[in-house]
Amino acid sequence: MCDDHHDHGPGRRALLVSGAAAALTSGSVTFASAADGGQETRTVRGTLPPGSPDFVYLPVEVPAGVREIRVAYSYERPAVPAGTQGNALDIGIFDERGTGLGGKGFRGWSGGARREFFLRADTATPGYLPGPVREGTWHIALGPYTVAPQGLSYEITVTLVYGEPAPAVSPVYPPERAKGRGRAWYRGDCHLHSWYSDGRRTPAEIGALARAAGLDFINTSEHNTHAGHAHWADVAGDDLLVMLGEEVTTRNGHVVAVGTDPGTFVDWRYRARDNRYGRFARQIRRAGGLVVPAHPHATCIGCNWKFGFGEADAVEVWNGPYTADDEVSLADWDGMLAASVRDGRGWIPAMGSSDAHRDPDVVGRPQTVVLADDLTREAILDGIRAGRSYVAESSSVVLSFTAAGGRGRHAGIGERLDVAADAPVTVRLEVVGAPRCVVRLVTDQGVLHTAGPLPESGDGVVEWRTTPAYAAYVRAEVRHEAPAGPLPGPPAAFTNPIFLGRGADRTAAGAR
Repeated sequence: MCDDHHDHGPGRRALLVSGAAAALTSGSVTFASAADGGQETRTVRGTLPPGSPDFVYLPVEVPAGVREIRVAYSYERPAVPAGTQGNALDIGIFDERGTGLGGKGFRGWSGGARREFFLRADTATPGYLPGPVREGTWHIALGPYTVAPQGLSYEITVTLVYGEPAPAVSPVYPPERAKGRGRAWYRGDCHLHSWYSDGRRTPAEIGALARAAGLDFINTSEHNTHAGHAHWADVAGDDLLVMLGEEVTTRNGHVVAVGTDPGTFVDWRYRARDNRYGRFARQIRRAGGLVVPAHPHATCIGCNWKFGFGEADAVEVWNGPYTADDEVSLADWDGMLAASVRDGRGWIPAMGSSDAHRDPDVVGRPQTVVLADDLTREAILDGIRAGRSYVAESSSVVLSFTAAGGRGRHAGIGERLDVAADAPVTVRLEVVGAPRCVVRLVTDQGVLHTAGPLPESGDGVVEWRTTPAYAAYVRAEVRHEAPAGPLPGPPAAFTNPIFLGRGADRTAAGAR
């Protein structure tokens, strides 16, 4: 075993690309020639200063005859003044095909969830793609998420194991159809994390929790990797549709790719100022998926959404346990609805997902309930895209929300009631499973009708009469009792809108 040490300061690095998401390359790690069996190890050390680019690439010269590559890393975490961010360093790897944007050479990413990983032809660490370790220049990708004032000192150890490669394994993906009930309401959670990124649950554990939560479908959404796609086939079944996706975690916000083709990788290495997000949003749709900005007003570093909503197919308004940033997201989304009516343009449906990672995170809290023609990937995505959905805190909460006009005209969630501006309209909400909750009917003018609290049984019916001239749309909120203070209580459920009056029916996707 060989253990070489190289110190690379900022002066030894060369600029690879320009722009806000610029990347630097550090001095390379070289393995001169293939060993006759056995393994070799190299260790490299360096320090990243404050203000480092988003990504730093460490080239690794890999000779022929390598069976397996292993990488381990560590970094210093010095004390920092109050109010100052300390060190946090993410890691991943690209193979000999390069680090170009789009990810042709992408072989895995674990962010800050792991301190070591390996990959070979037949298997790899969760978050990494198995496959041959071919000769050429590989790159370890470092992502300095935050850097302390003292700088970020790191150590990376690379080990190559020589020998004949193991037989490659062909991926098996979950089916795109489950045994549905025809046109019906289906419950799902589209934002989940397993141990294939920074979650702590296996796919099997998540599947069991999804079934216990009364879900009909889920969507995988690991941070910045699609390596888990081939590990969900055994979780799917007649009673559970498993769709595949990714949480694209940029430095200016996160977007969930929902229901993409198996094996689809979406790059995340850009900021809003780089003008690259649209390219990858379009890639998600070409792969059959939906573009869903996640937790747009979350306060964690890099979580706040800064790309705008022009490419969104839906927006995740409610993320996990309901908090103040969800309330801001809900209000912001309602403002976008009012603007879409005013400007005569497409609207963006709302969703809710758990973003569950580990205990005590609850899978299916909240969940999106979708009216779909069947329990298939295509039908579920069509329902979400059209806004035929509501969000509920659990499967115990069931809503029916309709609007009726004269001559038998009626419309449901995500639809338009096509009647004259002065035509009388009756809005009806039926609620099951929301004890002591208050109902609010929200329009482009704000909350125009409040009813409740509902009885201890949690069941009730609320009706309200209006006209399209008075309310261009109406949506329902079912809220728990409010704590002390000016804000309403957290929701048990809320719906997408029903539009009232004559006008174009366009979602954000349909308007493109």
